Amino acid sequence: MKASPSSSGAQGDSRSRVPGWLRILLPTVVLLVWFALFGAGGASFGQISAVSTNDAVQQLPASADATKVQLLQSDFRGSESVPGVVLFVRDGGLSDSDLTAIDERVSTLEKLDGVFSGSASPILISNDKAAAEVILPIDSNYTTATVVDEIRATLADQPIDGVTTFVTGPAGLLADLTGAFAGIDGILLLTALGAVFIILILVYRSPLLPLIVLGTSLSALCASVLVVVALARAGALTLTGQTQGILFILVIGAATDYSLLYVSRFREALRDKEHKWDATWTALRGSFEPILASGGTVIAALLCLLFSDLNTNKSLGPVAAIGIAFAIVAALTLLPALLLWAGRTAFWPVRPRFGSVHPALSGAGAKGIWPKLARVVSTRARLVWVASTLILLVASLGVFQLKADGISQSDFVLGASQARDGQAALGEHFPGGSGTPALVVGPQADLQKMADVLLSNDGVDSVSVLAKDSVSGTTPITTEGLQAVGPPGTPVAEPTVVNGEVMIQATLNAAGDSPAAEQTVRQLRVDVSEVNAGILVGGTTAIAIDTNDTAIRDRTLIIPIILVVILLILMLLLRAIVAPLLLMGTVVLSFGATLGVSAWVFNDVLRFPGADPVVPLYGFVFLVALGVDYNIFLMSRVREESIRHGTREGILRGLVATGGVITSAGVVLAATFAALGVLPILFLAQIAFIVAFGVLLDTFLVRSLLVPALAHDIGREMWWPSKLSRR
Repeated sequence: MKASPSSSGAQGDSRSRVPGWLRILLPTVVLLVWFALFGAGGASFGQISAVSTNDAVQQLPASADATKVQLLQSDFRGSESVPGVVLFVRDGGLSDSDLTAIDERVSTLEKLDGVFSGSASPILISNDKAAAEVILPIDSNYTTATVVDEIRATLADQPIDGVTTFVTGPAGLLADLTGAFAGIDGILLLTALGAVFIILILVYRSPLLPLIVLGTSLSALCASVLVVVALARAGALTLTGQTQGILFILVIGAATDYSLLYVSRFREALRDKEHKWDATWTALRGSFEPILASGGTVIAALLCLLFSDLNTNKSLGPVAAIGIAFAIVAALTLLPALLLWAGRTAFWPVRPRFGSVHPALSGAGAKGIWPKLARVVSTRARLVWVASTLILLVASLGVFQLKADGISQSDFVLGASQARDGQAALGEHFPGGSGTPALVVGPQADLQKMADVLLSNDGVDSVSVLAKDSVSGTTPITTEGLQAVGPPGTPVAEPTVVNGEVMIQATLNAAGDSPAAEQTVRQLRVDVSEVNAGILVGGTTAIAIDTNDTAIRDRTLIIPIILVVILLILMLLLRAIVAPLLLMGTVVLSFGATLGVSAWVFNDVLRFPGADPVVPLYGFVFLVALGVDYNIFLMSRVREESIRHGTREGILRGLVATGGVITSAGVVLAATFAALGVLPILFLAQIAFIVAFGVLLDTFLVRSLLVPALAHDIGREMWWPSKLSRR
């Protein structure tokens, strides 16, 4: 359609209302502010690792038994430490010269910074004489991963011929997990940005526009990192490697999505407005409400994570919400300023000309995939939505096969892990729980009763009490009494007593992060409570138990809260009840289908050992919030068109008008979340697949077919009880 003189006059009036100096000053100030945020935020990238932690116990609430025991350890030991297990193995058995060399290596390791001097346990020889184990307490005031890397490097520089060494235990596993996150700043960000850049080049066929959009997304990320690092340094939130990775991906994907919506409106406006200033304000008026509503919905869903008891979930909410807030602000300030500067040149070589014909939205003469799809929806609406629903229902059946009740800590890292290999070797020669004992804290008066209960459990190999002035730091306990003899020449020392309580270490037969160990610890908690209800059971296994139980509780509580919050937001936005209910139903159905397909892929294709309980929760938060995002993009345009052309015609026009931009946004978001898969972390790999697949499913099936067909079949009643339902 050609621009009419009246529209041209209107745009002239618009420009005359704003002084020329203000049209220059306003975008200049916006660009300068964002340039400052970009620089300051870029400098904060180097500090983000310093304020991050991957310590599992810090995820737990203070009320958890495992947390209480962890806090008490420093009182009993005199300092906080993370146990590292050094394992020496020789097929066929260790010789006397091997043991001498091992003793020399241990003496060297004790002198390293971060290792408590003279605190190494005696060298423990396995029953088959093929392995030797030493426990090195690592000072928690040092970076555990750095100390473990130094221990491994020292052992590699001083090898014992024919002897294989491993550094494992809690310290080794934490070091391998930290190492897996090492590429998060570079590899993850470059992969995500590269994928988005290629997609934008293919969509717009313009060399400049992708750079403008990515510049906007990167600026939003830098501002987010600046604020998040400041809050983490102040102790206002807990930042982990997985939260950091999700923040990067979420901000890049969301900011790009919001930018694509604005770009679409700006390109439309350039056909109707001769001057780019007027086109900018027209685009802002058309995109402000859907971008704000979409981002607000995501923020509301993320802040529901504040109801979580897990600190990582609780901190992810505000961290990700900060990122989304900056994505919204960047898309509505920085991007308009950049496009105002570039004008039609941003779309070169296919620049929209003033007065050029708009692509037909619907009708028999309309060309392109979206007008054709609109005609299918208009003529076969019921068939389309019924068939789409059946496909999603069938896919949802697989959700019952999803194993999301927790995994072993050694399975967190995909690919090579010396700590995981060491745990396997440890279990072949020693009790599987060596180096990761269950820690039991109770009254001194009940010491023997607690020991008897622990030793009566088949899952417990041995029991010792933390003692004063003994070489090993512990004194063995037997059912015969407390006068048990320690290693040869080692005196039995008095137990360490803190506020009338003692700490017992129970070495388990099963690996500390295995399901068998978890079953043993759960039973121990029941048994010792019969001795005294105030007895606490902690340690590595208890941390995993309390984390999984809390995550399952969070999942059960938070998912319904998110559904209610988003439903209320949709009702306010669309000024209706029926349409929001339909939209939420389709999003939940899409989520169920995504989990069903994911369960099949995880179990039968990738053969993952299981999933963390928070995986479905995170998948739900991102898919529901982002899925509603696209429905808001669609339905806000449908409502706009319905006011002018009626509901059914408005649905078709809204589908055609938003089809290209929403599909592009969906592909971009799927690509950015898929980039999480480059990090060798099981949790992030599963989130990457769930969100990427779910977004594509929502983009190409739910938003393109199911929602329009269902809305078209229902007609104007979908707007009930607003006035649109009676027009």
